[in-house]
Amino acid sequence: MRKIAGIGEIIAGYSALVLDLWGVVHDGVAPYPGVVECLAKLRGAEVRVVMLSNAPRRAAAAGDALRRMGITDDCYHAIVTSGEVVRGMLARDGDPLLAGWGESFWHLGPPRDRNLFEGLDVLEVPLDRADFILNTGPDDERDPTDPTAFDAELRLAAARGLPMLCANPDLEVMRAGKRIICAGLLAERYRAMGGVVVSAGKPDPLVYRPVFDLIDAPRERILAVGDSLRTDMAGAKAVGIDHAWVLGGLHKDDGDPDQAARDAGLAPNYVMRGFVW
Repeated sequence: MRKIAGIGEIIAGYSALVLDLWGVVHDGVAPYPGVVECLAKLRGAEVRVVMLSNAPRRAAAAGDALRRMGITDDCYHAIVTSGEVVRGMLARDGDPLLAGWGESFWHLGPPRDRNLFEGLDVLEVPLDRADFILNTGPDDERDPTDPTAFDAELRLAAARGLPMLCANPDLEVMRAGKRIICAGLLAERYRAMGGVVVSAGKPDPLVYRPVFDLIDAPRERILAVGDSLRTDMAGAKAVGIDHAWVLGGLHKDDGDPDQAARDAGLAPNYVMRGFVW
């Protein structure tokens, strides 16, 4: 891995960025230092920036959150979220990944994520009447740092043989310096209970298709930037684009980054402390 101080050192080799949000652009509350300035520099350099997030909500909702943090629409070109991909799966009649699942679901997640399915021909019902689970992450009523808080419902669902659609493969994110669990960690617990899980989002190559459509550039001119080895770096490797690993998010306390990457079977092209110019 080549260690760099900022993206400006290498950007001449690229015409587009696939940029993660949580852990790179912001911490769930505010942008990291230098991020807004870096985005402005990229705009001036005519680099196309597409945000690719495992957020379990629609792209418009992710854009609203960025604006509240002071990251305006002119800082990037588009947002693609795993939530938007899941909405498309729910909207398509006969999606092969959801074949035979039925139309009623139990939503495991907070009310703010309901924009993901509002207006679709699917029905939110209590767990005992559901055909499947739609998992967008912890709700707002229990400890978001404790994955066992949701085990009772997951065991009931597993006993009924309900499949799960996971709208965010992330295990954890950093929010204002605190680790909180995501839908992906609940999905892993459900698999361990014998449940069937279908996930949408990084590192699955399918989630990159709309990104490449928006970028329309040769893959050797595209750079992915993210903080997660498991999703951002592995996803970029799977689709054959260069990748820069930001250490300020999930892996900031992991010790030797070279060893952490080797342990994950990955070799990012670049490593940097933060997403700065």
